[in-house]
Amino acid sequence: MNWQDLRRSGNVDDRRGMSGGGKVAVGGIGVIIVVVLGLLTGQDPSAILDTIQNSQSSEQQVQARPEGPRPDDKTADMVSKILGSTEDVWSEIYKENGSQYKMPSLQMFENSSQSACGGASSAMGPFYCPADEKVYIDLSFCDELRDKFNAPGDFAVAYVVAHEVGHHVQNLMGISDQLQQQRQRLSEEDYNKLSVKLELQADFLAGVWANHAQKMSNILEPGDLEAALTAANAIGDDKLQKESQGYVVPDAFTHGTSKQRMYWFKKGFDTGDLNQGKYEDIQ
Repeated sequence: MNWQDLRRSGNVDDRRGMSGGGKVAVGGIGVIIVVVLGLLTGQDPSAILDTIQNSQSSEQQVQARPEGPRPDDKTADMVSKILGSTEDVWSEIYKENGSQYKMPSLQMFENSSQSACGGASSAMGPFYCPADEKVYIDLSFCDELRDKFNAPGDFAVAYVVAHEVGHHVQNLMGISDQLQQQRQRLSEEDYNKLSVKLELQADFLAGVWANHAQKMSNILEPGDLEAALTAANAIGDDKLQKESQGYVVPDAFTHGTSKQRMYWFKKGFDTGDLNQGKYEDIQ
């Protein structure tokens, strides 16, 4: 994949090597002190609290961050540039449709982190949190794609990042909210079917990105499309269930079969047309 000349995104939160982070709680007597300080100085107590928390958080992170280069710096650079490419592509698509694209951010973490959707861990794999509009990824997953799922190649990683950004596009479209509103009214089996449609559309949107990125930046090298399809095949529900438990339970599918995932990514790539992958038409 020709990613070296892509524009690096400025919306990356790199927390590799940090032990936790986030705001430090100030409670009890600490809150009283903050309120008193506000009264004495005429400042908004909440503003003082934010300053204290941000200062503590920054200090924690600086102390925890290892110095010097890391072995996964090249992967981090690549992921940042892939995100930049998705920003360029979706900004252009939205512009063509008379709208403005709201960019997501992406957090790189190591082992565990915290999202607005709850705890994040490397065991969960990459995911998108609609509550904070952020993609979360432990870069060790890129090694897993190659070693565990037998899906090597930079474009396999690009497919995964573009898939998560596809969930962000669905969130902007209101599709994610529609699904959540139905969650309480549906059985687990019926909800899983809707979840599969959501995931397959995200695969389609990843393909749409690849189509436009190729036209804009000539990103593809020989074998890249096959690498993405290999990744899509490797993480199909049927393949994962068969490998983990020896049998397949279709009612428990949440992401779609390998065949479905490859089909919808390929359709997005072949057409580059959002109208060819509407949520209601996904199956």
